[in-house]
Amino acid sequence: MQTKNTASADLLQRILDNLTHAVLMFDADLRLTFINPAGEMLFTVSAKRLIGLHASELLPANSHLLDAIEQGIGDGHPFTEHEVNITLPGPRHITVDCTITPLASRPEESGLLVEIQPLDRQLRISREGQQLIQQETVRNLVRGLAHEIKNPLGGLRGAAQLLERELPDPGLKEYTNIIIGEADRLRNLVNRMLGPNSLPHKEPINIHQVLEHVRQLMNVENHDEITFITDYDPSIPEMMADRDQLIQAVLNIVRNAMQAIERQGEIILRTRALRQFTIGGIRHKLVCRLEIIDNGPGIPEDMMESIFFPMVTGRADGTGLGLSIAQSLISQQGGLIQCESRPGRTRFSLLLPLDTGGSSTDFEQTPPHSPALRHSA
Repeated sequence: MQTKNTASADLLQRILDNLTHAVLMFDADLRLTFINPAGEMLFTVSAKRLIGLHASELLPANSHLLDAIEQGIGDGHPFTEHEVNITLPGPRHITVDCTITPLASRPEESGLLVEIQPLDRQLRISREGQQLIQQETVRNLVRGLAHEIKNPLGGLRGAAQLLERELPDPGLKEYTNIIIGEADRLRNLVNRMLGPNSLPHKEPINIHQVLEHVRQLMNVENHDEITFITDYDPSIPEMMADRDQLIQAVLNIVRNAMQAIERQGEIILRTRALRQFTIGGIRHKLVCRLEIIDNGPGIPEDMMESIFFPMVTGRADGTGLGLSIAQSLISQQGGLIQCESRPGRTRFSLLLPLDTGGSSTDFEQTPPHSPALRHSA
């Protein structure tokens, strides 16, 4: 029969094993004596291989965190470091909150409890929420502005048509035609700024067939100057989405990547399934992450926060509407587009829920007619 102490120890062990943040225990010499399963997942190494390592071996590239751990041993006071950027094996760079608690008041018994709470997910959700709010604000502003522009444009075009009928010299109609043509061009531009004006027609689709359709279209345009590499996850099930809107969104981003590369280069089309993933504050059981990666010069850092806004472009001949329309189209599917960029690598990630409208969440089932897992074209 278990004693009270044994039962308490078992309960404590279960609590530590089921915590979602990493718990590490160091002795007085800063050697690891305990790590919970969340810590093993964080470092992607088993406890058996980690126990006994010195803090400097466990966190070799994190001098700030090491200094904090040594400080905890030295002064004996608990403290928390917020939003610390640390480097893990891989290398992986993550942002964490770190709480350091001395375990004993006497130096000869000293040891440390270190709790590491990854913040990347919370920060990502927060950024997504801000992004969605900003985009909705811009859309409302554009709608109001479009209404104010389209009304006088209609009057201008009608007046030019009436004037055209009254002109005595047919040669003067060239000028009224210019007025009418420019009024139509501005109206079309405003309509494009407003984005899609119809609700999505959702039906079961295979995302890889959409990508292959776009790839074939782009291969015709680029005359084999740009190499397309596909890296598909064939286990992704069909999703409920508007096929035409998805094609347009992917087409806008791929064409944008091709224009950034200009000449020789490569574009990677990649799909992956994500479990229990949050998009814009809504948690989904299964999400498709569609990545479009190019090796062009990258997006200037001062433009990264505004690339999805209308009329924002880095090219002299660009309209700045392609990415804005793509984001609007994906938003109508319940998804979101993210972007990260550095010179030589720009990645757009389209996040699309797979569990809406009764869509299957059976991750193991392979959809019919999935393209080969990876190939170049």
